[in-house]
Amino acid sequence: MRRFFAAISGERAEITGEDAHHIANVLRLQTEEKIIACDGNGLDFITELEYISAQRVLGRIIKSMPSEGEPKVKITVFQGLPKADKLEYIIQKAVELGAYSIVPVETKRAVVKIEENKKQAKTERWNKISVSAAKQSGRGIIPEVLSPVSLQKATEMMKSFDLKIAAYEEEKSFTLKDALNSCPNAKTIAVFIGPEGGIDSDEISLLKSSGANVVTLGSRILRCETAPVAVLSMIMYHYM
Repeated sequence: MRRFFAAISGERAEITGEDAHHIANVLRLQTEEKIIACDGNGLDFITELEYISAQRVLGRIIKSMPSEGEPKVKITVFQGLPKADKLEYIIQKAVELGAYSIVPVETKRAVVKIEENKKQAKTERWNKISVSAAKQSGRGIIPEVLSPVSLQKATEMMKSFDLKIAAYEEEKSFTLKDALNSCPNAKTIAVFIGPEGGIDSDEISLLKSSGANVVTLGSRILRCETAPVAVLSMIMYHYM
């Protein structure tokens, strides 16, 4: 069955906007056909279509169930700001791999500096990319992409997580596996990845002070857009 994010109210699901147009004019679904409506909070609803137009689709909920597309652990990626096209790639892949949210972080060595008056427009675009990736990958939620924050703010946010991880090329012995094994019952994980220029030693000290486990990702240096994909893949495999 096709999946769509929907507004759920009682025993009814409502779909509007581009998805309604897609159902009516592209897929040409008919009343009495069934779809999966997702509430965006991790629940799926088998829904029988009752009314279809290009602006609005309504359906009757038959059954509800937890979304199979959501992992057991909630992972937030704190990503040092890279160039715009790289961040868009990171957001797309992070959502596909199961990230719960993405937080762009302003760091000393970041190549890109986003002006205050452009942050809102950038954040809106990033969230549209998240919506698209969530639909494509069968997610049960739409991961939120926050507006860029300072590293100081990021470390304050990270303190509330069960497990905090920072990938650092200068770390040689403590691995991601070591960090995951140190907190086997983690429900929330924060992952910090630096920008193209890497992480400053003072920034690593700040991350450590927030409780972050500084880890190596191996003997090779990964690009800033490769590292979050590698880390998320390894974490998801660990929790399978």
